[in-house]
Amino acid sequence: MGLRINDTAPDFTAETTHGTIRFHEWIGDGWAVLFSHPKNFTPVCTTELGAMAGLEDEFRKRNAKIIGISVDPVQDHDRWKEDIEKATGHRVSYPLIGDRDLKVAKLYDMLPAEAGESSEGRTPADNATVRSVYVIGPDKKIKLILTYPMTTGRNFNEILRAIDSIQLTAKHQVATPANWKQGDDVIITAAVSNEDAIKRFGSFETILPYLRKTKQPTA
Repeated sequence: MGLRINDTAPDFTAETTHGTIRFHEWIGDGWAVLFSHPKNFTPVCTTELGAMAGLEDEFRKRNAKIIGISVDPVQDHDRWKEDIEKATGHRVSYPLIGDRDLKVAKLYDMLPAEAGESSEGRTPADNATVRSVYVIGPDKKIKLILTYPMTTGRNFNEILRAIDSIQLTAKHQVATPANWKQGDDVIITAAVSNEDAIKRFGSFETILPYLRKTKQPTA
């Protein structure tokens, strides 16, 4: 059975461009974004790692660390980083996991157990399913999973938006509607009565009996 939201993110020890890490220990008491790539020196992934480097400060504002993984050795990652900076103008300073034995890819159900034990000789197509994003909370639970095809570059601003929603709704009994962004109205959850909603939020608008909107809580 694959990983699901609210599952504990599997822990692992791995070599990275920042040295050996124990994943849960590396996360610490904050948030983490683990995003995976099928192969180094591939065009879409090159743009993605550069985009994440450009957004690193935005993730930091949300107390979220970012870490990449590719099923290639760490020494290849160091060479790839030069290409990424040349192509995107952003230097990758966050860690990149080397997963040449495919252990992490299998642990996170991105590759089947029968995929072998080495990245050597494997093409990007062989690793096409290693294209996922995992948002992990301070409790080490998986809060979000997204998987993209190789030909579609990921929108990491959407990951930031999702983290904003996840962090907000973890603190308040609200949900966020379609296309919500910071500052927009939010939805009051069904667990909150009308009377309690007045106490909590001051006022709200009833769109439907089961759809009540209010201003985004700021406290």
